[in-house]
Amino acid sequence: MNPFELQKERLLFFCEEPANQLFSVYLLLVGLDNFHVEMGPYPNSLLIRYSLQHYSLEALEKALIREGFRLQSSLLGNIKKQMIYYCEDVQYHNLKTPEPRTKNNSQEIFVKAYELHPHGNHDDTPKELREFK
Repeated sequence: MNPFELQKERLLFFCEEPANQLFSVYLLLVGLDNFHVEMGPYPNSLLIRYSLQHYSLEALEKALIREGFRLQSSLLGNIKKQMIYYCEDVQYHNLKTPEPRTKNNSQEIFVKAYELHPHGNHDDTPKELREFK
């Protein structure tokens, strides 16, 4: 998997109430390792960047909700989030899957298969008759 596919950039939208929650979330997320956060381009939004090796959007949002922060939710937004959750989960689990061994070792596969079958150097004549002079 391409390492650039693991780097994610997402927008988090928060409710206007309670007041100052956006700044509190910003201060909380700035302290995370391997994580980048900045004020988003829209009101009550944060732009976050992270690697799937360390974080997922679903886990981040669940942790923020558990801490008492209120995220904006709409039907379309929830559908989009569920799709992101699924895609990130699949990508994360694919990290643990070894690369399939196909083209790189094709010669090795054929050599081993060829060794198992009788080929041109095989002679059915008994050894004593081959050495007869």
